[in-house]
This record gives sequence, structure tokens and C-alpha cells, in this order.
Amino acid sequence: MAKSDDLLTVAAVARRLGVAPSTLRTWDRRYGLGPTSHEVGEHRRYCPADLARLTLMRRLISSGLSAADAAEQAKNYKGTIKLEKIVDEYVVREDLVSALHKGAKTLDKNFLETALRKDLADHGIEASWSEVIVPLLIIVGNEWEITGEGIEIEHLLTEVLMRILRENVVDIKKPVNAHPVLLASVGEELHSLAIHALAAALAARKIESFFLGQRTPLSALSTMISRSAPPAVFLWAQLPQNADPKFYKEIPVIRPMPRVVLGGPGWDVEKCKDVAVVRDLSQACAEIERAVGL
Repeated sequence: MAKSDDLLTVAAVARRLGVAPSTLRTWDRRYGLGPTSHEVGEHRRYCPADLARLTLMRRLISSGLSAADAAEQAKNYKGTIKLEKIVDEYVVREDLVSALHKGAKTLDKNFLETALRKDLADHGIEASWSEVIVPLLIIVGNEWEITGEGIEIEHLLTEVLMRILRENVVDIKKPVNAHPVLLASVGEELHSLAIHALAAALAARKIESFFLGQRTPLSALSTMISRSAPPAVFLWAQLPQNADPKFYKEIPVIRPMPRVVLGGPGWDVEKCKDVAVVRDLSQACAEIERAVGL
């Protein structure tokens, strides 16, 4: 018998499989693919073996089998499955984004962390960021902007993402750059998730960076440039009011001067033609690679 900690609710199983809870109830009523230990009057709770059969059911239907035939094969399956295996099934990136969105809305932190770690490990920082994380953040942000609700979802998602991205910024034993690259959100900018992603992507390239974080004032930026002589300085501004050109025009003159790279929708490309302005993570990495001589 499965431990109570291993049992999942209908909503939790639906999130993991990427189907509606009503679909699970239909599969139970119509094909007998429900919780093996369910008793009348109690909430449905699925054990690992139940989850394995349902996972196979969904996979077979996706491959073109009828629901009835898929259910017949799934009922004969005797194995079990773990959450990590469920994540393997998200071949289409949009399906993973949708599943993560559902998990975020129900505050399913365990699923978010497992799915995101798996995707980062399989696809790398840049692909996960552009194909999964950014689309997910856009969906969550748009919902909050339209309804005014769900700020707790955005906060949870940001906290989970920051922690997971920081896990990928490991100590580099032999960095390719003699001096760390500086990364900062300037002015009163509170958004820094993109910088965490950049730090992780650079670490994968053995490029060491120093994260100055949110709301970095010009004085702190100038001091760090004078003391550390970075080969490149990446400045992030999500909002236009924080994208002041003074943050790169008024930095100390050192030799050699660092390559300035601006990121974020806040910057006005026309006003910043004298420095590199990038629009995505890959471009930012490429500019910084040039600065360190790669």
C-alpha cells in the first residue's frame, strides 16, 4: 500500500498530466482508470501505480490511439512512475509552459521546481529561458495586468526561478576571464530575474561574473568598475524610467574600458547607439563573449 505522502489529489495528477480534472473523472467512470484504493465518500487519491497507468493512457492517446484502446492497455500496466518521469513527457514546449502555468496558479512548488530543473538540465539555460521561462512569465504577467489578481503567483514563480537559476551559477575553477563581468539592475530597477539567467548562462561558458543585484546606484557601479576592471558591464532596465544613459556614460575611465552591454525593454536604442543593446539572452552572451576574447 502506498504511503499517504505518495498519494496525489485529482488536481495534482491533472497538472502533472496536462489534462483537466474532469478528464480524469471521465477516465475513472468510463474506463475504470481511477484510484485503486478509492472508497465511496472519500476524496480521490492516486498512488504511483495509478499515476503510471494514467501517464501511459495520455501518451497512447497522444500517439493516435482511441481512448478505449489506450485505457485497455493502460489498465494492464503494472509499473510505477515518479514525478521526474512525468516531466519527461513534455516534448512540445508549449505543453510544458501550460503545465507550469497550471502549477503556478495552484502554487504547486514541487512540480515547478522539478519540471524547471529537468528542462534546464536537458535543454540548457538559453533554450529554457527563451522557450519556456519567458513565455511563462509573459502569461502570468498578462493575467495579473488584466485581472489585477495573482500577484502571489508571480512572486512564487520568481522566487522559484531565482533559486533554481542560482543553483547553476557554480564556482568556476578555471574561468576564461581574469576579471569578473559586472551584472546590475540600474536606478530603482527591482527586476533582476534576467540577470540571474545571464549569470547562469555565462557560468556554463566558464565566464565568471559578479552580480550587483537590484537598484544599483551609479556610485556603486563606478566603484566596482574602478576596483575590479571588468571586461564587460551588463546593465538591465525593465522600465524606461530606470534606463538612464548616465549609468554607462558617467562611469570611470579605465584602461582597457569595459564593453558596455544594455539589456531590457527600458532602453531606447536610438539614444544608446554608442553601446551594445541586446534583446535576448543569446545576444547578451555573445556580446560578453566578445569582451572576454572568446
